[in-house]
Amino acid sequence: MFTGLIEQVGTVEGLTRRQDGLSLRIACALHPYELGESIAVNGTCLTVKSFAEGHFDADASLETLDKTNLGDLAEGDRVHLERALALGDRLGGHLVTGHVDGVGTLISRELDGDYVRSTFEVPGRLAPFLAPKGSIAVNGVSLTVNSVEGPRFDIMLVPYTLQHTTFGETPIGCRVNLEVDILAKYVASLMGKPGVDGSGP
Repeated sequence: MFTGLIEQVGTVEGLTRRQDGLSLRIACALHPYELGESIAVNGTCLTVKSFAEGHFDADASLETLDKTNLGDLAEGDRVHLERALALGDRLGGHLVTGHVDGVGTLISRELDGDYVRSTFEVPGRLAPFLAPKGSIAVNGVSLTVNSVEGPRFDIMLVPYTLQHTTFGETPIGCRVNLEVDILAKYVASLMGKPGVDGSGP
């Protein structure tokens, strides 16, 4: 479980593509690591399989590549990193599982004073889980939905977020990992509504 508060922005140092998935080497300063610990990379929960001071290695399966934007990564790309939440830690963002629900697209960005208003489009099946002033994780960052119009939502990025994430450099048309609020998923399940994958009544 994560909070959506990014600890650090790392850099993709190496990529090895295989028939069964992808191995990533991420350069960062999160050490000391533990073998098998979970680290969210752009909001995707990955398992540390090896490490050395200055980097860690993890694998992404074909299923993960199909459901996230990790397959779009190239060496030199910067990624959001967060360690798993420890019991007793402050929950400053919202509960994020690291299980990406779908991939959306950044469709516009405009300055609004010191802020940046960014608009994203989501897969239609995720639209019912968006709510004004609700929470959503975009590339692992806990954000507040400003407004919703069909499959589109916008957020207001404050200067701190722009300085400590990659959102200030994200190009229009870029694909982003999305995880909707877990509470919205449980409510939909209790009401017998279709899930984020379109399954259900």
